Amino acid sequence: MSGPDTGQRQWVLLSYRLPREPSTPRITVWRKLKRLGVAQISDGLVALPADARTREQLEWIAEEVTDSAGTATVWIAHPAADGDEQQLIDAMTQARAAEYQQVRDDAEAARAGDDAEQRRALTRLRAELRRIQRRDYFPPPDRDTAEQAVDALHPANTTEESTP
Repeated sequence: MSGPDTGQRQWVLLSYRLPREPSTPRITVWRKLKRLGVAQISDGLVALPADARTREQLEWIAEEVTDSAGTATVWIAHPAADGDEQQLIDAMTQARAAEYQQVRDDAEAARAGDDAEQRRALTRLRAELRRIQRRDYFPPPDRDTAEQAVDALHPANTTEESTP
């Protein structure tokens, strides 16, 4: 981990392979990786920015893989080229931006509903924002617009409510 300081961050990588059958462990692992917001480098190789939390999470998944008759190795590394790192960051940012855009679209659609529908949408979309934010390592501008759209569903933020 020592060497010339290129300004690159460290990444935690999980290299894994699971048997094709039964498929349940593969599906379970993939869903967990998706919830973490990993960058898919290639089949069976994923990355997250390295910190204690992400390392621990990938170590748990590696243990799950080996418990399911697979093989897994967790690595700490940094890309050899700045462009490679930027590709990882861009892929992760674009994936989160698409999720935030969906939340914003859902919030805007919910504004057409009655008060009860808006309250339900507010609760659901706030929870969805929290889930996305847990895997948002490089927040795109779409994050702010999604939060604003969801906040606009709050009764105190509606234009119909009068101020004293």
